Amino acid sequence: MKIFKFGGASVKDASGVRNLAKIVQQHNSRLVIVVSAMGKTTNALEVVVKNYFGGDIVAAEKAVEQIKEYHLKIVADLFPDGENGIKAELESDLKTITKRFKLKPSLDYDFEYDQIVSMGEVISTRIVAAYLNQIGLSCLWSDARQFIRTDDCWREGSIDWALTNQLMTASFSFSDAQVYITQGFIGSTPFNLTTTLGREGSDFTAAIIANVMNAESVTIWKDVPGIMNADPNKYADTQKLDKLSYREAVEMTYYGAKVIHPKTMKPLVEKNIPLYVRSFIEPDEAGSVICNIDHMMEYVPVYILKEDQVLITISPLDFSFIAEESIGNIYKLLSKYRMKVNLVQQSAMNFSVAIDKPERNFDKLLADLRNQFVVHYNDGLELLTIRSYTQKSIDESVSERTVYVEQRTRKIVRFLLK
Repeated sequence: MKIFKFGGASVKDASGVRNLAKIVQQHNSRLVIVVSAMGKTTNALEVVVKNYFGGDIVAAEKAVEQIKEYHLKIVADLFPDGENGIKAELESDLKTITKRFKLKPSLDYDFEYDQIVSMGEVISTRIVAAYLNQIGLSCLWSDARQFIRTDDCWREGSIDWALTNQLMTASFSFSDAQVYITQGFIGSTPFNLTTTLGREGSDFTAAIIANVMNAESVTIWKDVPGIMNADPNKYADTQKLDKLSYREAVEMTYYGAKVIHPKTMKPLVEKNIPLYVRSFIEPDEAGSVICNIDHMMEYVPVYILKEDQVLITISPLDFSFIAEESIGNIYKLLSKYRMKVNLVQQSAMNFSVAIDKPERNFDKLLADLRNQFVVHYNDGLELLTIRSYTQKSIDESVSERTVYVEQRTRKIVRFLLK
């Protein structure tokens, strides 16, 4: 069996869904299709959560109505002769959100996030499954919340592999269908409360299914020709990397490469499952493959850029050294407020970390740190990692820019830049 994953950009409109169908028609035997929310629906649902939690119900309802209109437009385009009940299902799914508005939100923002934002994937997969069945490509819609079990770490659910294995093998028997459609990004606790697997977590879903079902391969369909040496939206003259080792791919995701979700590789490495990255715009092209190759391939410089970084520099109150106990206390606070640390630098009297710009709790983190340390921070920074760097690649990237932190090894150089 094979796993296909289609992201939001690939199903952002009716023509995208039709293109997905054309691709699937060429591979419609023993296939599991993982689909993300359509277009920018996740972003729109995040606005709903923010308004609901902030008490602005009118704005939350307005945002839900806009999401409804967006999806109904796609439905009308895909089903001109009658939508065969999909409109009612869509409205029912959205009502699960608006019903929450009659109640006060819980004290846990991340819990509310998971219950609301998860509906984007549910709606998109209903539409895709209905369309495939309408054109004669028989498939079954499968609810990922019924077979991906996690703990209750909202927005970053940790997989219960034993229970997931048991439930998933029963869900994908292939005795009743050759093609299944399911959601990326979402799962549930043993008490059937919806969880999510981390932003952009649909790649991880595909890898989980591949691992449990011993899939032949995973293919991620994107709007780029494959894995590029830099983001083509930010760099000119990018080049496609035809083949990468698992280790190289893990390094790239660790440093922030957006083409693959960071958690994707481990389940695939465990079962030696190759991962293909191909273009849904040019589906006949080979794309890139990540697989079990022993040697480290020589590449042109690979540029990985993370934006919206915050540099926090921490010093002792009493002019002493930064000791292990102090570092431990810092990490406890970073973990408490769920900050994503991307770079660490230490000197005798300073400890600096670069983190993703926090959505919430940054003021609380600073207040707690300042109870123990002197704290300064800079925001609006970019973290640039260059793998297989050359002096030319460095000069072209950092000239005329302010460098806050530089770290260099034999193959990798990193800059925190303004």
